[in-house]
Amino acid sequence: MTGEPLHRASIDRIVTVPNLLSLIRIVLIPVFVLLLLHHGTEEAGLFLLGGVVATDWVDGYVARHTGQVSNLGKLLDPIADRMALIAALIALVVRDAFPLWGAVAVIARDVAILVIGLVLLARYRLRLDVRWIGKFATLSLMFGIPFIAWGRFHLWWHRVVLDAGWVLFLIGLVTYYAAGVIYAFDIKRSIGSARTEASS
Repeated sequence: MTGEPLHRASIDRIVTVPNLLSLIRIVLIPVFVLLLLHHGTEEAGLFLLGGVVATDWVDGYVARHTGQVSNLGKLLDPIADRMALIAALIALVVRDAFPLWGAVAVIARDVAILVIGLVLLARYRLRLDVRWIGKFATLSLMFGIPFIAWGRFHLWWHRVVLDAGWVLFLIGLVTYYAAGVIYAFDIKRSIGSARTEASS
């Protein structure tokens, strides 16, 4: 028995701790959305959103340090990120706790990457691997956005938190689009390699 089947079996696993954490994050999305939309429970909603954000780092750490990296996890983790971010933005715009232009700027980039990723998967059987700049951008946005909302909800220390939120959001937005440019080059390179292999 060679090592290759074992390696393939490992990355094709479905039931892993990181995948379970990603699934829990997805399940909790409607919970924090309802808390954000309901008047009087905004603070709890933002804390839960922060918890969902924190598990993004946890499941990646567990996957890498316990050998539980899987193909499903590589797909599920960014999907959970995107779903949580978009859901939070929509809820906060509805509550007038976040500006519409900021939400559109983030969601437009997310939709573009999602569509391109699905096309790559369907047509070329390629998956767009997440880069560290993308993870950093997402982390900055997922703290910056709740901080801005915290300030606009006028919760405790709202002035300081609001200022910090704008700094994090603007850093995150710039690096978000910078990551998009890098992904564009990754896509071009991957498609070129796929076509070369197909023609050979």
